[in-house]
Amino acid sequence: MALRKILEYPEPVLRLKATPVEHFDEQLRLLAEDMVETMYDAPGIGLAAPQIGESARVIVVDTSKQGEERQSMVLVNPEITAHEGFQVDEEGCLSVPELTAQVQRYLKITVAYQDLDGSARELETQNRFAVVLQHEIDHLDGILFIDHLSPLKRSLYKKKRKKMLAAESAA
Repeated sequence: MALRKILEYPEPVLRLKATPVEHFDEQLRLLAEDMVETMYDAPGIGLAAPQIGESARVIVVDTSKQGEERQSMVLVNPEITAHEGFQVDEEGCLSVPELTAQVQRYLKITVAYQDLDGSARELETQNRFAVVLQHEIDHLDGILFIDHLSPLKRSLYKKKRKKMLAAESAA
């Protein structure tokens, strides 16, 4: 297992659609282990392969409840197959530093995916866990949560980020 660098906006690879996983092998397992370790180190509750520069349709999410021992889940080639209702929740992103915002997402979703062995699975979830899954699945399609914000909020963040990057390169 190894910690990976989490890429940050405006890194171009974050805007690319990830490639479906076809080989369920040791390399995929190692990628998933690295992703889980990187997610918890960040610390975060979800991470998509493109965030560490891998073009693979793989996400990892934390499924533990507050106060419980950490427990993660790996979803390969996840796809939302059904949804209903709407909710607004506060979101942040490891690839979009120093920003949280209210984002509208589906309230309840059904996700079809494969596990690390390639077996087909399906889960139905709602509320906060549904938000996390939608956020991470968006990453696989090159969508960042800032894309769900108003044009004004997105523009303000882009200006702030440019200043942050300029300050980093000047240091």
